[in-house]
This record gives sequence, structure tokens and C-alpha cells, in this order.
Amino acid sequence: MSSPAQHLARPVAESLVQSVDWLAIAPPTLAAVVALVVLVADLFVADTRKPLLGWLSVAGLAASTALLLPLLDGDRSTFCQTGDPGACSYTADRFTLVIQFLVLGGALLAALLSVTALKDARGRLPEGEFWFLLLSSAAGAALLPASRDLATLVVALEVASLPAFALVGIRQGDRRSAEAALKFFLSSVTATAVSLMGISFLYATTGTLYLTRIAERIQHVDGQLHTLAQTGVVLTLVGFAFKTAAVPFHFWVPDTYIGAPLPIAAYLSVVGKAVGFSGLILVTVVGLPSYADVWGPALAALAALTMTVGNVGALRQQATRAYSAVRLLAWSSVGQAGYLLVPIAAAAYTDDAEHAVGSTVAYALMYAAVNLGGFSVAALVGRTSPRNRLTDYRGLHARHPLSALLLAFFLLCLAGLPPGVVGLFAKVTVFSAAVDAGLGWLAVVMAVNVVIALYYYLRWTTLLFRAPERAPEGETEGGTETGTEAGGEGAPVRHRVPAPLTVAITLTAALGIVLSGAPQLILRFTDTALF
Repeated sequence: MSSPAQHLARPVAESLVQSVDWLAIAPPTLAAVVALVVLVADLFVADTRKPLLGWLSVAGLAASTALLLPLLDGDRSTFCQTGDPGACSYTADRFTLVIQFLVLGGALLAALLSVTALKDARGRLPEGEFWFLLLSSAAGAALLPASRDLATLVVALEVASLPAFALVGIRQGDRRSAEAALKFFLSSVTATAVSLMGISFLYATTGTLYLTRIAERIQHVDGQLHTLAQTGVVLTLVGFAFKTAAVPFHFWVPDTYIGAPLPIAAYLSVVGKAVGFSGLILVTVVGLPSYADVWGPALAALAALTMTVGNVGALRQQATRAYSAVRLLAWSSVGQAGYLLVPIAAAAYTDDAEHAVGSTVAYALMYAAVNLGGFSVAALVGRTSPRNRLTDYRGLHARHPLSALLLAFFLLCLAGLPPGVVGLFAKVTVFSAAVDAGLGWLAVVMAVNVVIALYYYLRWTTLLFRAPERAPEGETEGGTETGTEAGGEGAPVRHRVPAPLTVAITLTAALGIVLSGAPQLILRFTDTALF
């Protein structure tokens, strides 16, 4: 016979049980499960069969991306507070699905680049650990846009970041790689510590970690705690500003991109930014709309500073300097981060914050497709020119005509020039968001920076079609051997492009061309509700 205490304990226990919507959490969960499978399989797979782990990882990321399709029928939430369905830790709404598609699709393309990179490394990179870390980071990155409480948000941010530190420094015996990983790690940990302090301040003033509840309660904070709440808002934004590579939290970007394997640099340039911007949007627009007077001006100033410093840094790159092509892409990504910050800052000055945020999402989708395409062609050139200088791209049209045309297309998209129509329209939407919000000065700064960016993008583009410099007999030009074996005296030897690299270049090119032909496919995010 049960006691009264047992009768009292049963309802309490039952009230703590939460149902789990497994379909909603399937995309990041599958990526995490495949990561564990790869880690265990690595213990039993012979060295000669290690490449199978790469293809298993590619298949896992493709399956995780495909699992987004059943979620398109409507918003789903899980891990909700008992008795309060409005306070949930995980929500798969339209915003979540778009960012998860960007993250998992970007990770899939980075994985295709990695298959070739690991094969070329000839055992110098530990394959099992590499794939486990990449999949783990992708799982954390896919979790973040669905997070609707600050605890889950921070956990997802760190799950995405910690494996990335190891991936940057994974090349054994490479001093440059180790130095880049250490710089990336120390600066990121510092930013995370500051952000956690800000979150603790917000929890102290509101008594909750759920973003929707913070938005309600922070408006009624006691006057004595108002300064503490403002400080919490500012400190919380620091961690996400670091992930977005916003100035002055950008100093880790150039050295990290150069020290990391090129596929990981591509991964950080797209997936890392998606993580930072989605977290920034959730904290500001969803959790802290009543403090727009605090984060709005701060983000506007960061946007202006970031795009200016990034574009000037890219402009100063010397064509003959080692890794100048990767450095230019790194500084360019900082400048692009400034453009992405503009609509988020504009959301603080307009009543239609979702429209402004939609401009950031549309621009992020365009940037992800064409930037990954640029890195894919850079990976192709890097196979024969390990120093990856801008001068190594001179005469690329003579050696790889299609690759040169596609790289020119990607660069013109980033510059916002036809035929890269999608880049032009994406920049117009960002520009319009600033003007509609009354940030005319920020629109002027953006226009000036677009002109600056035109110069270095066009300078790189023209190199592709210039006559190649004639290399002395027996030497190589841009990593391509010359000789009669190629079909005539002085003719370049054509290197076969690996299938995974071909697929990566083809997918990004197809996506860029389709979006340039029908830019409304991504621009519609600026006109519809995301949350």
C-alpha cells in the first residue's frame, strides 16, 4: 500500500517529464551520432581503408541536411517548460531551418574539400580525429539556431567552437598551424568568459534563461538593477561579436585561415559566421528587443568599423606574398561580416525587425554559396601551388579554363557585379535595410566600402585572364609543369581534378548560377516572417 508521501511525489515527478520531438532535433542529432560512429570505427578500420570514414561523414552530413525537409510543414518546439509551452529550449521554425541548411550544407561542402585534402596529405593528418571533430562542430553549429534559452545557446556555441580549435591545429609538426590554433583558442575563450559574465547578469536581473521570458521580464527590471541589465546586454554580445569576426574582435582571422587546412578555413568562413550571426540575432531581436537603444548603436558602429577595416586589409594584400590569396579571402570575410551586421543594427531602429533580419539571412545564403565556391577553386590551385599566392592565379584560364571562369563568377558575386546578379541584389537589400531604418550614414559607409572591394576583387579577376609568365625551362609556373609531354613546347601539363573537388565546385557554381537567375529564391526571406 503506497504512502501519502509517494502520492505527493508522483505528480511532482510526472511534471518534470518532458516529451521529446525526435523529428525536430533529428538534423543535429544525426550529425552527432555519425561523429561517434566515425570515432569508434576509426579504432578498427585499417589505415588503407581510412578514406571510407570520409565518405561516411559526407553521407552523414547529406542525410542530416535531407532531414530538414520533413520539418518544412510547420514550426515545432521541444524541451518546453512544463505548464508553459511558450518557454522552450529548442524550436525548429523557419529561421532555424534556413540557418541549419546553411550550416549543414556548408559543412557538407567543406567535407568534400577535406576528402581531397586528406588524400593529398598522405597520412600527415589523422583522418579519424579529423572527421570526428568536423562532424561534432557541425552538430553544435546546427543546434545553435534552434536554441531558445541562453544555456543551450552557450553550450551549442562551445560545441561548435571547441572542435574547430583542434581542426585548425591538427597538422602535426606544423608550427604555423599550432600558433594559429593557440591564438584562436585564447581569444575565443576570453570572449566566451566575458559573454558568460553578461549572461549571469541577465539571469540575475530577470530570473530566467529563456529568451522569450527574458524579453518580457527585462522591461520591468527594478531601477536599481537597470545598469546591471545594460552591462549584461553589452557583455553578452561580445562573445557573438567574436564569432562573427567583427572588429575589434577580428585579429584571429587572417592567421587562423592561413594556419588551418584550407577546407577548415572555408568551413570557418561560412559555418563559423552563421553560428555567430544566428546567435547574435536570437539574443538581440528575440531576447532583448526592449534594449534596442543599447545594442542598436553598438552594432551599427561595429558594422561600419568591420567593413572598413576588412576591405582596407584585403586591399593591402601583396600579390607575391605567400598565402596572399587566402589572406585576401580572410580579410574579405571580415568586410562581408560588416555588411551582414548592417540589417541586424537596422532592426533596432525599425518596427519591422523581422524584415531587417531577413536581409541578413538572404545575404548570408548568397555569401555562403559563392565564398565556398571561391575556396573550392583556391583548393584546386593549392594542390599545385602550396603557397597559394595571388600571382599563382595568373593565367589560370590557360590551365583550367572552366575553373577560371567560375572563380571570376564567384568574385563578381562577392563584388556585387553582373553576371553575379545575386550578389548585387543581396547588397541592395542590405543597403535598403539601412536606409529604411534611417541609418543613412551607415548606408554611405557601406557604399564607399563596396567601391573599395570592387578594386581588389577585379584585380584578382583580371589576373585569371592575363597571359601567364613564361617559366624557365625545367621550372614550374604556378605549380604547373611545362614541357613537350603536354602537347607542345612550353605547354602546361593539365592536372586531373579529383572527383570530390569537382563536385564541390560544381555544386557551388550551380547554386550561384541558379540564384543569379532567380534571386527571389533567397530575397523572399526579406518579405516574410522568420520567427
